[in-house]
Amino acid sequence: MTPVELSRTVLHAVRSAVADGELDVVVPPRVVVGPPGPGGCGDYATNVALQLARPAGRAPLDVAEILRLRIRETAGVADVEITGPGFLNIRLEGAAASAATAALVREILDRRGGDTPGARGELRASGDQSAPGIHDIAGAPGISSTRSASGTHSTTSTTSTISNANTFGTSSTSSTAHPPYGHTTALNGHVIPLRIPYDMRAEVVADALVRIIATQGGRVEVAHARPGERVDLRPVPAAEDPAPLGPDAARWALLYPAGRDRPRITADHLLQRESNPLFRVRYAHARTRALGRNAARLGFDGVPGDVPDAGAVVRALAEYPDVLAQAGAQRAPDRLARHLVVLADALLAVQHTVLPLGDEKPSAAHRARLALAEAVGTVLAGGLSLLGISAPEHL
Repeated sequence: MTPVELSRTVLHAVRSAVADGELDVVVPPRVVVGPPGPGGCGDYATNVALQLARPAGRAPLDVAEILRLRIRETAGVADVEITGPGFLNIRLEGAAASAATAALVREILDRRGGDTPGARGELRASGDQSAPGIHDIAGAPGISSTRSASGTHSTTSTTSTISNANTFGTSSTSSTAHPPYGHTTALNGHVIPLRIPYDMRAEVVADALVRIIATQGGRVEVAHARPGERVDLRPVPAAEDPAPLGPDAARWALLYPAGRDRPRITADHLLQRESNPLFRVRYAHARTRALGRNAARLGFDGVPGDVPDAGAVVRALAEYPDVLAQAGAQRAPDRLARHLVVLADALLAVQHTVLPLGDEKPSAAHRARLALAEAVGTVLAGGLSLLGISAPEHL
């Protein structure tokens, strides 16, 4: 049972409770299911009872108990426990938990050629100001610019396709019935205005938000605010010009810190060492590609299956769709950047177990670990692409 399937199960429980008259609420369009938070337990958790309590006129614990009784009757669910103010913690049966990992990996790999529907954004410039050097870093699909003879900065919209490409700037042209993993239609038809100041960091953050919100089906219209006008997004500017770092490191330096924090513009972003989060993310992606190449030389492919010793990797993969949604909703691409670091670190901790050692023959466990590594590489590449940063095959 994948997180998506479990989300449908919880939603069905809500519909059932409403149909039976136990809850008097409007059934939500979707329910978010993810790994349990601090104090939680089991394989997955949801806060749907907390969300429905107020409109239902009931205590969250009462709503949680109504839903718990229904969810636990589902095939593959071993138990449902209520923790805290009303969180539902769901534990899957052993076989179901193993199947959930395989299904999650299969879903990611099956959707790794999909195009993002409606990945479009507009940036409209007003006034005569411009941020020097900004288009070396912020210029990307979705934004194009020209400079008139009078020096006025004029920016027009273009249409771009964002995909889980290995390298930013390349996208799949093949048609597919499924968008990439983590992409939804939750914001289909929504046009989100975003007014920003003339500042390099604001431009880069806005560009990333155009891409991230497009993964949810939304469209962002970004406009420069004139002096004195209200702005919707004002991250703390960088104290120095990040352009000397190069496009990838410069974008990471501006996107990785939270908007309220001032970016550190130092050569540390270029270091190929463990202390550099950008290096770890890109190195983890390169390792997944190297593992695939080495496995091919050994004559075996990845096959999704249970990987019991890689729980941190599976949790990080399962959380990715919610991270994308939250990064867009909170106008915080730093959430995506930090999650990529979590995923990369989880993969690097277990990557040494993927290939057989010495005279060892490839087993089902090796094939399952390889498929998991390939899924991680797909998500890392897609996440970096959304941030406008390349994901190298070799590093």
